[in-house]
Amino acid sequence: MRKIDDEPEDEELGVLEDKTEALTLRSKRTERAKKKQAKKIKKTNQPLDLLSLPYELVLDILTLLRPSDIFNLQRVNRAFHELIVNDELRITRAITSWRYVCLEKCFRLPVLMEHIDPNIQPYIQSPERQELLIIHKKPYQHVQAPDPAEICTCLSCLLRWSSLCLIVDFAYWQKNLDIGEPIPMIPRGTHPEWNQTLIASNAAIVRKALRRPLWHARLFETHLDSTTRSIRRQAANKGNKRRRFRMEREDIESGSDLFLDRSGPPSFDFPFHRDNYYMLEAYLPNRGWSGDYDRWMYVPAEQHNTDIHYIVKRAERRRKATTESRD
Repeated sequence: MRKIDDEPEDEELGVLEDKTEALTLRSKRTERAKKKQAKKIKKTNQPLDLLSLPYELVLDILTLLRPSDIFNLQRVNRAFHELIVNDELRITRAITSWRYVCLEKCFRLPVLMEHIDPNIQPYIQSPERQELLIIHKKPYQHVQAPDPAEICTCLSCLLRWSSLCLIVDFAYWQKNLDIGEPIPMIPRGTHPEWNQTLIASNAAIVRKALRRPLWHARLFETHLDSTTRSIRRQAANKGNKRRRFRMEREDIESGSDLFLDRSGPPSFDFPFHRDNYYMLEAYLPNRGWSGDYDRWMYVPAEQHNTDIHYIVKRAERRRKATTESRD
């Protein structure tokens, strides 16, 4: 007869283990809820960026930057690009108002012909008048002649064009001037291809400044850098005993041209040749020092209107004289 096991049946089977798993919920509603929750968590943990600040505060921050910084920021993404392009004039004016107080009045823009009264344009572009301006339009080796169909050729605008082109050319040769490497000489009457390419490139940059305020401010930044480097070079030249502008380290670090508003040597002589770059310290046209007022006096922006008025009056006198001679 078989012997009956007295041990309980549960002990023979061992301890039961619960392996029940939770059912995976799969539905459109569940998926939407998960995505919404994940997006909420990500948005909560994401740090704030510049564009999340109030609009006016963003603009105030941008006005503390240099024009070159604004150009770099404009390339970050589409949002920054649209922000800067839409408020370019406002941003540029704010930057210029504290960084380039002197340079803004020294380097004004020539007026585009499209902004001049169509009734006056024939007087400005008349062949007789263009012949009178040959001495001013004669191309320099380092400045491309302006296009009479593009910009006004009154005396003020011609000088403005040449001065802006000089900013770009002077900046191009700063490395040579810093290390003492001679600037290539161009024999009189020759037009090497490398120089024609260079002055055409310089003129293209100036044309951008004619239509984009930020490019105009970029020229100010460029010339301020060239000027500070030139002043340092001349200060290191122990043989140069000429009077120069007083420039401190703080002036350079400030990124502002306010130190150029101090009393200093004349700075309006146009460098007619690149040889003048070697001793050029600060080229700041359209201003002169007044001993009576003890400050710099600048040529007003309205000088262009005065020149246009003179051109019109002269043309009317010539036309009247021609009519009377026929009678």
